[in-house]
Amino acid sequence: MVAAVIALGSIMSILDSTVVNVALQTLTTEFHTSFNVVGWVATGYMLALATVIPVTGWASDRFGTKRLYMLALVMFVAGSALAGLAWNVETLILFRVVQGLGGGMLAPAGMTILTRAAGPRRLGRVMSLLGIPMLIGPIGGPILGGWLIDSVSWRGIFDINIPIGLLALALSAKFLVAEKPVPAGRFDFPGMLMLSPGLALLIYGVSGLPTAGGFTATEVWLPVMLGLALTTGFVLRAVRVPNPLVDLSLFRGRTFSVAMVTNAIFSVSFFGAMLLLPSYFLLVRGESAMWAGLLLIPQGLGALLTMPLTGRLTDKFGARKVVLPGLVLIICALALFTQFGAETPYWKVLAGLSVLGLGAGAAMTPLMSAAMQTLRHEDVAKGSTAANISQQIFGAFGAALMSVVLAAVLAGKFGVPTNRGQLAATAALADPTTHGPAAAMAAGSFSTTFVLAAVLMVVCFVPALFLPRRSPLAESEVAQGR
Repeated sequence: MVAAVIALGSIMSILDSTVVNVALQTLTTEFHTSFNVVGWVATGYMLALATVIPVTGWASDRFGTKRLYMLALVMFVAGSALAGLAWNVETLILFRVVQGLGGGMLAPAGMTILTRAAGPRRLGRVMSLLGIPMLIGPIGGPILGGWLIDSVSWRGIFDINIPIGLLALALSAKFLVAEKPVPAGRFDFPGMLMLSPGLALLIYGVSGLPTAGGFTATEVWLPVMLGLALTTGFVLRAVRVPNPLVDLSLFRGRTFSVAMVTNAIFSVSFFGAMLLLPSYFLLVRGESAMWAGLLLIPQGLGALLTMPLTGRLTDKFGARKVVLPGLVLIICALALFTQFGAETPYWKVLAGLSVLGLGAGAAMTPLMSAAMQTLRHEDVAKGSTAANISQQIFGAFGAALMSVVLAAVLAGKFGVPTNRGQLAATAALADPTTHGPAAAMAAGSFSTTFVLAAVLMVVCFVPALFLPRRSPLAESEVAQGR
């Protein structure tokens, strides 16, 4: 039941990252403002996530994970209720930041609760439940958002969080075990002043890559360089002071380091590909956002089939024997995607998505389990924070990288600057006289970009070879000489 409670909170947070994207055009009309201003409704939420995650590890130890998790739910529900009442775009952006501060604490605090409750021997099967929201978000967001906007109003995408959040709050109060706060040391305030804004600047700069058209734009390189300077300063300081905001000594553990490196490369490739898939349906095949989400359902079903099984297999045989076959399936799916054209039969597309889902279900949560299984009980909150920071940063970078590569390839084919590649393709596809050739060129651009995602997933194979060969139970039995 604990895993179900945590999954419920995670679903809300992750869905909210994608559901708003469908409403941006509607919000532009509703508030009589520009798309760039309304874009901050999504950006503000994302930056709030990045800002609060580094603090979560210390806060989990200082105040207790149950108390922190319930506080995060209260903030998320309050932010949702206020966003649904927003009277102008400025207040909507402000209330989305409140939402993001709550949502940013849900994932790391929830992971800490699950890891401590499950223990290393059952972590794989419990963590498999936590992976489901990560796959439901990109699929369910456009479906839910499109339906609510058409059937209710844009306010419905925020109001729906209220009953779900209150249910999660009630279940948390009943089923989560209250842990006593543990000595967390003095709060690393200087570290927070470097790491939280540093991560926010990095994500902001990287997220601006697609519209700017490359790293040379001031709105990209300036925040990225400032973010790198702040995070580098944090790292240099963290190795010299006691109780840093993020404990970098965890990376001295071989298993934790290998799992984190593997997960970083995996996040760039997989979350980048997850961005390309709905864009392919929208741009090349002319589907609506809601239908693009519906067409991704086979991927979610594939993951739902393998996640419960691979969780148990990870606990029994270790992460390596589960992750490697999962990566093979993902690589096969991405290889198939490189052959997509403007008229590829949908049964082939859906078959590829099913294989991608099967592989993602086999690889995603075992990687997280491998990182967390070897940590001491008192280090779990710190490890959860580090893992979530890594996933946020590299997931955002993967999405931005694939967007820029796609825009550059489109620009080359349509003979326009990089930052106008997708606009040129959209205009050509809308014109009946140029639709046929434009669709073929756009499909070829997606195929080229999928090659990059496939190559990165092959690279991911290298560190994955060094994941644990045995389960924690087998390791302990070997250590005891059984």
